[in-house]
Amino acid sequence: MPIYHIADAEEWQQARIDGEYRTSTRGRTLAQQGFIHASDLHQLLPTANLVYADADPATLVVLVIDPTRLPAESKVVYEPVPGAPDPFPHIFGPITVEAVIDTFPLEKDEDGSFRRV
Repeated sequence: MPIYHIADAEEWQQARIDGEYRTSTRGRTLAQQGFIHASDLHQLLPTANLVYADADPATLVVLVIDPTRLPAESKVVYEPVPGAPDPFPHIFGPITVEAVIDTFPLEKDEDGSFRRV
């Protein structure tokens, strides 16, 4: 079952050149945070609307990650997040380009809420 990460589109393009992605969340690296934030599909849009509400959707891309393709050091652990009903997947290492099986954009509705394209 895939997991999802909202990435800055330019950072993802650079990761495709470098071979791996190392941004945890908006403005924080894997080294700073200790893990990369991810979501299950039902958590994706609420996360986008909470963390990226002021972002231009054209600057974002959603990475669809196959956890079985991540390197051994990039263990996925589901951890509780304060205020969230379900635990979120956290990736404790880099996301290799080979682990990203698809990408897709996000758009905003007329009310400014994110929706999946």
